[in-house]
Amino acid sequence: MDQYAIRRRSLPTTLTPLIDGVFPAFIKSQMMFCLRSYCSPLALIVIVASAFGNFEAAVGAEPAVPVFKHGEAQIVKAFEDPDYWIRNDLWVETEFDSDGDDKLDRMHVSVTRPRQTESEGLKLPVVYVSSPYFAGTGAQGKEFFWDPRHELGESPPKREHFPAVERKGTRPIISKSHLKEWVSRGYIVVHSSSPGTGLSQGCPTVGGDNESLAPKAVIDWLCGRAKGFTTPTGNQNVVADWCTGKVGMTGTSYNGTIPLAAATTGVDGLEAIIPIAPNTSYYHYYRSNGLIRHPFGYLGEDIDYLYDYIHSGNEAQRDHCDCEVRDKEMADGFDRVTGDYNDFWAGRDYLNDLEPLKAAVLMAHAFNDWNVVPEHSVRILEALKAKGVPTQAFFHQGGHGGPPPMKMMNRWFTRYLHGVENDVENDPRAWIVRESDARDKPTPYSDYPNPSASPVTFYLRAGAPEQGTMATTPNPNQGTETLVDNFSFSGEALARAEWTKHRLIYLSETLQKPVHLSGTPSISIRLSSSKPAANLSVWLVSLPWTEAKKARITDNIITRGWADPQNYQSIRESEPLEPGRFYEMTFNLQPDDQVIPKGQQIGLMIFSSDRDFTLHPTPGTLLTVDLDKTSITLPIVGGEPLLRDAFLPSKKGD
Repeated sequence: MDQYAIRRRSLPTTLTPLIDGVFPAFIKSQMMFCLRSYCSPLALIVIVASAFGNFEAAVGAEPAVPVFKHGEAQIVKAFEDPDYWIRNDLWVETEFDSDGDDKLDRMHVSVTRPRQTESEGLKLPVVYVSSPYFAGTGAQGKEFFWDPRHELGESPPKREHFPAVERKGTRPIISKSHLKEWVSRGYIVVHSSSPGTGLSQGCPTVGGDNESLAPKAVIDWLCGRAKGFTTPTGNQNVVADWCTGKVGMTGTSYNGTIPLAAATTGVDGLEAIIPIAPNTSYYHYYRSNGLIRHPFGYLGEDIDYLYDYIHSGNEAQRDHCDCEVRDKEMADGFDRVTGDYNDFWAGRDYLNDLEPLKAAVLMAHAFNDWNVVPEHSVRILEALKAKGVPTQAFFHQGGHGGPPPMKMMNRWFTRYLHGVENDVENDPRAWIVRESDARDKPTPYSDYPNPSASPVTFYLRAGAPEQGTMATTPNPNQGTETLVDNFSFSGEALARAEWTKHRLIYLSETLQKPVHLSGTPSISIRLSSSKPAANLSVWLVSLPWTEAKKARITDNIITRGWADPQNYQSIRESEPLEPGRFYEMTFNLQPDDQVIPKGQQIGLMIFSSDRDFTLHPTPGTLLTVDLDKTSITLPIVGGEPLLRDAFLPSKKGD
């Protein structure tokens, strides 16, 4: 027992509850000094009275309740100072035993709340964030990734597992994220470590059912339906009697996936979520249309690596988790040979679990996110709109991550957690940051995709190994053109090349006016391969390539897509290609909303291995494309009439 605890026992019983619950951090520190110095009870009372009086003077007469203006929660002075926040941690009991110890797993939870929830009995809603990352992560060395230098259709060499993650962080602070933004505005902020990470029990499953049921249990506890305990094994209860029963969740990337996972359980009390760049399907993260594909910047990563990367907890049960989850369930299910969709992947695809979802969803994503590609959010939004769930979307032109402006998030949580009728449900359903605008200045649209967009189909005209053309009218008898696979060349190098046999590229006329794309392009292609398996990659580009010093590679990449020709009939079933035989398939590229400036040409580039995303088979595979049976369809705002006008020379004064 520490000195504080020893001295605490000698205090008058009327003071101990104040020290434990009411007083902020700096008052406690003065108490601690007095206690360690063995001061008299009278001196302690003087310190408390003085410090408490100073606090009351500091907060003034402003009421210690949430304040709203223009439909947004305002910063309240009485909630603003971190020294006056109450912090504590606990373990919430779940309904599952994922680590095989015959005990229900408990999740480590931390709470940060204004002192008025204790001293004045104030009840507030909760902003809740859960993550597998809070306690530290594993190594990122390439030696622990799968080797992408792998022949298609063959079993890959085994991957080396890196050493166990060394857990970081100490009790009771799990994370300080979101505290400044939300506690001061009249919310309680709750954090939890996901199963098998930090001090949470259980096994990480990377999208398994326990990663949905764990946050559900925390929400059940916040709403009085589940048990919380002061220790991971003890029986002393903790009750969340300061919570109104209204909970919102947010987070980015994996932390943005968990809010959606929790919402798919239909748990009562989860009123609203704001997922930012969420991974809504691990198949769509590690595969594309039957093809093994890696997230940008993580060439060779697969779901078993992510398991190792986040497994920072539960040392006693680590061997059980590794054996049962990583080495059995994952090894048997994720299929790094064919890339086919199967029941393992279906169980980690939240699109299949949306029926119980009822929380209002504000989704955020970037159109140039090549880590968690934008289809992750778009596919969920489309399903939720059809389901009638309140939705709103924020899109920007940057890379991975990026939350909506605070105003949007504030209005969302104010409406659904505080119950303030701010008319947010009648706001525009889509907010998109235009190419040259600041991230916090999105343009409102009635919906995404833009309701004024309609499909325009482009047909190809021969030109290999240089540049062919494409136009909205077919020109028959174009024949076939062939490319030679070679992963040594980057996509940028292939797009910029004037002459190369390693890609086919087809350009539109030069735009005389800007053209706005909004939606999901799709390609229909007829092709043959010289080998039983081949990568197929497609980029939609804007040329000429931007040479400005501050230009990003994404300035010229409109969108991309990948597919396995072996899956021309279904992503669940592949079949070896018969060399020389032509196959037809149609698949989507990634969703986009982009204004292509005048002076540019829209280009369709077809190639095989994408150096930054796909496996790297031995160069030399030939892909032959039937131009007369290949086309790309683009969602153009204003449709074909506007596009035709954009190709016409501008009149004087335009």
